[in-house]
Amino acid sequence: MGTSTIKLTRKIQLLVDLPTQEERKEALSKLYDWQYNCYRASNLIVSHLYIQEMAQEFLYFSEGVRYKLLDEKKSENGIFNRSRINTTYRLVSDRFKGEMPTNILTHLNSTLLSSFRQNRDAYWRGERSVKNFKRDMAFPFSSEGVCGLRYDEEKHIFRFRFFSIPMVFYLGKDYHETRKLLHRLMEGKLKLRTSHLKLEKHKIYMHAVFEFEKEKHKLQPDKIAEASLSIEYPIIVKIGRAKLAIGSKEEFLHRRLAIQSARKRVEAGVTYAKSGKGRKRKTKALERFKNAEYNYVQNRLHVYSRKLIDFCVKHQAGTLVLMNQEEKIRIAKEEAFLFRNWSYYDLTMKIKYKAEKAGIELIID
Repeated sequence: MGTSTIKLTRKIQLLVDLPTQEERKEALSKLYDWQYNCYRASNLIVSHLYIQEMAQEFLYFSEGVRYKLLDEKKSENGIFNRSRINTTYRLVSDRFKGEMPTNILTHLNSTLLSSFRQNRDAYWRGERSVKNFKRDMAFPFSSEGVCGLRYDEEKHIFRFRFFSIPMVFYLGKDYHETRKLLHRLMEGKLKLRTSHLKLEKHKIYMHAVFEFEKEKHKLQPDKIAEASLSIEYPIIVKIGRAKLAIGSKEEFLHRRLAIQSARKRVEAGVTYAKSGKGRKRKTKALERFKNAEYNYVQNRLHVYSRKLIDFCVKHQAGTLVLMNQEEKIRIAKEEAFLFRNWSYYDLTMKIKYKAEKAGIELIID
């Protein structure tokens, strides 16, 4: 039986909510210190986990060495003086306690231990190397890291404290979905699960994970919707006698090719553009097309998948079947034009997420 909740991740930019430039710079420096400590702690944790796991492979130890990975109080051959999960936590806690919140260290330790266990067999067979973390890694934290979330009616912004640092959510042009999620979080209608904070080019981003109840609709599990993805029509769905064609080739493919052609024309003209201030001035027109194609495609795929799920809900279809999907993906991979311009996989993933959210069972044939 599936869970009654679903998780949604949103990348939201944060701004330090302090009055002076010096205070903001100091707060940002503290975040960079936390990130650097997490980078060091992560490499220490996985190194110790690997050594613990491979202890019995050290055949050059004497025969009297005990190597059972248990607390010595629970087993006579145990080599630990505490639980295994606590060994690595105490390692980083003793080294970094007082320099950063222990909440971050706790969730960093549990996250890495869970990931290590998933890859344990591959490490044992020598098919995978131990993870090596980078200095700009994102670090985890729980809902305890977001304290005192409130909405400022005067300035129309959400304020909170990231542990001890005053912050605000910078929503930019997103005045709808993310704003609604934050309002629901304040009202207790959804929960904030273990999320991550990442620093990129002196900007702060939170990868917030929201957990909420699935939508409840009156669906009939035995009522099946059959959908087909094609190049002529992005989606064709049939439920009994009801049939719907969503989108068209002209709307999706032709518009995408038009954006590609426009970009090529601009690239050809960049050589003859006025320089003045070097590369940035010459490529100014080209920058407008940087994400134009990607944004257009993502928007269309969201619209198509939304219309499909709404059609299923309207006709109370509890099961959605994507017909001959694997065969179409195989054909698209063999055909260079289709592989470049038709987004079968992205569309399937968006349908999968929206179907799960609506409580519809998805079957990929």
